[in-house]
Amino acid sequence: MSDSSISSLDKFLGWWGYNVLRYPWTLLVFTLIICGSSFYYTFNNLGVNTNTAEMLSPDLPFQKNRKRIEAAFPHDAGSIILVVEAQTPEETSQAAIKLANALAAQKQHFNSVYIPTENDFFKQQALLYLEVDELEVLAAKLSDAQPFIGHLSQNFHLQGLFSIINEALNQKNSLPMDLEPLLNALNHSFDAQIRQQIYHLSWQELLASNKLNTESRRTIVIARPKMNFKEILPAELALTAARLTIKDLMLQIPTLNIRITGEIALEHEELESVTEGSAIAGIVSLILVCSSLWFGLRSVKLLLATFLALIFGLILTAGFATIAIGHLNLISIAFAVLYIGLGVDYAIHLCLRYRECRASGMENNEAICESIHSVGFSIFLCALTTSLGFLAFIPTDYSGVSELGLISGAGMFIGLFISLTILPALLTLFSLKTVKPLPASGRTPLWLVNFPFHFSKPIKISAILFTIVSVIVLTQLTFDSNSINLRDPRSESVSTIKELLRSKTDSPYALSALSDNLKQAQQMAQNLNALPVVDNTIFLTDLVAKNQDEKLAIIEELDLILGSQLNQFNQVHEEIDTRQALVDFSSQIKQILQQQPQHLVALSLQKLQTNLQTFIVQADNNPVETYPALEENILGLLPYTMERLRTSLMATEYTLADLPRYLTQHWISNEGLYRILIMPADNQNVLENQLSFVKDVQAITPGVTGLSVADQASGDAIVKAFIEAFSGALIAIVLLLLLILRNIKNTLLVIFPLLLATLLTGASNVILNNPFNFANIIALPLLMGMGVDSGIHIMHRLHSNFDVNENLLQTSTARGVFFSSLTTMCSFSSLAFTPHVGTSSMGLLLALGIFFTLICTLIVLPAFSGKTV
Repeated sequence: MSDSSISSLDKFLGWWGYNVLRYPWTLLVFTLIICGSSFYYTFNNLGVNTNTAEMLSPDLPFQKNRKRIEAAFPHDAGSIILVVEAQTPEETSQAAIKLANALAAQKQHFNSVYIPTENDFFKQQALLYLEVDELEVLAAKLSDAQPFIGHLSQNFHLQGLFSIINEALNQKNSLPMDLEPLLNALNHSFDAQIRQQIYHLSWQELLASNKLNTESRRTIVIARPKMNFKEILPAELALTAARLTIKDLMLQIPTLNIRITGEIALEHEELESVTEGSAIAGIVSLILVCSSLWFGLRSVKLLLATFLALIFGLILTAGFATIAIGHLNLISIAFAVLYIGLGVDYAIHLCLRYRECRASGMENNEAICESIHSVGFSIFLCALTTSLGFLAFIPTDYSGVSELGLISGAGMFIGLFISLTILPALLTLFSLKTVKPLPASGRTPLWLVNFPFHFSKPIKISAILFTIVSVIVLTQLTFDSNSINLRDPRSESVSTIKELLRSKTDSPYALSALSDNLKQAQQMAQNLNALPVVDNTIFLTDLVAKNQDEKLAIIEELDLILGSQLNQFNQVHEEIDTRQALVDFSSQIKQILQQQPQHLVALSLQKLQTNLQTFIVQADNNPVETYPALEENILGLLPYTMERLRTSLMATEYTLADLPRYLTQHWISNEGLYRILIMPADNQNVLENQLSFVKDVQAITPGVTGLSVADQASGDAIVKAFIEAFSGALIAIVLLLLLILRNIKNTLLVIFPLLLATLLTGASNVILNNPFNFANIIALPLLMGMGVDSGIHIMHRLHSNFDVNENLLQTSTARGVFFSSLTTMCSFSSLAFTPHVGTSSMGLLLALGIFFTLICTLIVLPAFSGKTV
């Protein structure tokens, strides 16, 4: 350092300390007024912006593409996915319709609700979407079942069902339909009743081969919630309403299961998980921080002064954030964490130096002035360099971190002011009376405190080797851009979306592309369908069924056979004695088996007879409820299936122009933009599949958008932002240190341990399979700030206040570095045990980074300093 720099700063610090001690009460009262005003203003004006889409620059290409498609098709933007599952396709469809209607009625919570596969148009035209050969097979099956359907339409009760089965078995009125599936289904029904389980027989599966609505027992409902981005949980009201509705439906239908997922639900549960985990981690951290501060300071007064200084600094920094920006986002809210981690560093160094001076016999005011004089320059330099590191994020495209950089950069200067002004004023009030040297100093083994100096050469060689090895290992460092991997895998939204990502029909990672005209859309779909990573594409013209004339002829013929019978199932039918019907049917089966022991369905009949006899014995204990329940479980869904079949037989010829607007609004915008939905062929839980899917599709249509595109583009933008910011910050810090220190060696003494600690942290992350992600990368500014600060403190002590008769590792400076790091490690390492994967990985990264920073500062730096003991 130049003598002029030292002289000027010494004079200023001396003057500053003198005036602080002259008016401590005035300063504290003034500070309380300012902090009170700041708190009041912040409380009433600081907002919270939880819109994650706004944390990256809106000028990025993927952001523009996303906004373009959201503007064109708002019904699919910012939606939640409700996955409805039941035992049968009929129950699934019925429950999905009830759910959609219930949510749509809550207009205060939802903008829109719809079922992609369920509407009046699809109900009527369902059979036209089958292939001709599929429709012919279905028509033949239903024609074979006509006598069965006709008999049941006139005798809609269990006695009617059993009588037509008996006639078929005796071949008195031969039914060409295969009875084996029906007998097996009846056996399942009786088995369930005997076990007191709920099981509804699916007539759609038996008669219509699941061709009347969905082909599975899962239906997707899409709801667009109303969001309040001024709240920490913007979708709280809508999701709470949805969960209450779901709870009511699931109570009505015990076999029903409805789960919520989608981007909005994932972000909501993530915030809930972080909040829940942070509450526990916060309590543990507070206990650990207090313990480490007490162990380091050994004084309640110093502990209280440190905490008061931190609180004042946090309040003033929050006030600055309110004035400068006006809101916090989900990343900039971490300014408090960063301020505590670095602000406590300044306070610890000042308090430990003060304690050291008091223990040496200095008077209270003299000790305070000496503390400001001896550590003031290093604290000033720490604040300057660390703020440069934060401010370097401002020009990046990552606006979330950009705002964090502005707030935290200002916070470092606020922390500097508090440490050199308010903290000394507090020390005049909480002055230490009788101070003894810290006991740990004398008990530290001599070989340990001399280690960096006696073994400097091996340490230097090891540091260089570790640097080389770390650089090699770092070639395998990755950034996990899959945001789902950050979240609690046990949460409903995560487990559900991972299930959907394995699907080729319901994948939330399907991509959307836009086209200006129909011909271009058709060509784009053709090119995309040729890709191995694409399962299929869907766009407007796919809604128009092919070969309609041929299919309508089959449907009309089927309607002639079945049409008049299908509308009779909802009529009131005569009541029958269910128990007697079961007894009669059991006797009939027994007779058939005696007469025809080699009957084609003998095994099924034997099991059915056994089930009938067991059920009758059991049901007689509670006949009022059990027999009606059996009839409901067996015949309850038949009217719904027949009604769906009747509606589908009313299919008519239609063209593109005949499609209803509630259907086309998802495929063609008001401005004439066509949407092409691109479904992935492979499991999107696998990152490699996700990356190749996006890459190959973007090669054909660069403007494609979707969740996986946003994740990957966000990851690229964030990595770029951090590389730019850290490169710029490192260059600025080096130049600033050279300018102030006027010494290349001293500058390298600060920078090299920081770089080594960074390399070791990155290499350890690779070895521990803890890749960088959207959450843990936020820890890097804190690690950089701590690394620079610790290096400056040690370097300054070595070249300014170092007595040849003392050992560096026994000084208050080394102790300050150690306990500052320990306090920060205690504060954040507990995050490694939270359920939120992203927060947990951040806790692990911080623990590793602080550990290596401490080792490099207290061992590697002294070894390279050239000092001896």
